[in-house]
Amino acid sequence: MSAYFNITIEDTGEVYRCRSDETLLAGMERLGKRGIPVGCRGGGCGVCKIHVHAGEYHKRVMSREYISVEEEAASIVLACRVRPLSDISLSVIGKMKKNVCATTDRVGQGMA
Repeated sequence: MSAYFNITIEDTGEVYRCRSDETLLAGMERLGKRGIPVGCRGGGCGVCKIHVHAGEYHKRVMSREYISVEEEAASIVLACRVRPLSDISLSVIGKMKKNVCATTDRVGQGMA
């Protein structure tokens, strides 16, 4: 049976629920943000790079082209390859930041 955890995007203060059997990216997509880039969903494109500030997670293999050993050690990971094991606090980095962190005003104006 899956557990549910609260995931906080520090950039925006938004919180969403994510099941322990789904990736952080799948949960983030449910936020309804327009234009969230979703690439390969397999860890090979680097579009969904995030920095986990707090919380426990299970990670799967990620392309070294996009996540170095040093980044991974610093909790910089790909949201498509990470499943929560507790509540998580994260910030969005990389190509996804512009769309995830767009303000409501910008989204409403079609500028996100």
